[in-house]
Amino acid sequence: MKYVLLLVAVLAVALGVAGIALGEADDSPGLQLLGVVLVVGAVVYGVWVLRRAR
Repeated sequence: MKYVLLLVAVLAVALGVAGIALGEADDSPGLQLLGVVLVVGAVVYGVWVLRRAR
């Protein structure tokens, strides 16, 4: 189960990076902000899952 949750976090990071890149392409600061929030949230969630599994 731990690996499924980590996979979700990795996919969220990938989606966030895509949002940042697409936001830069059309000069959209809102999409960039959402991408950054998604990446930071996914990293925090991934660390939380790993620490809780121990």
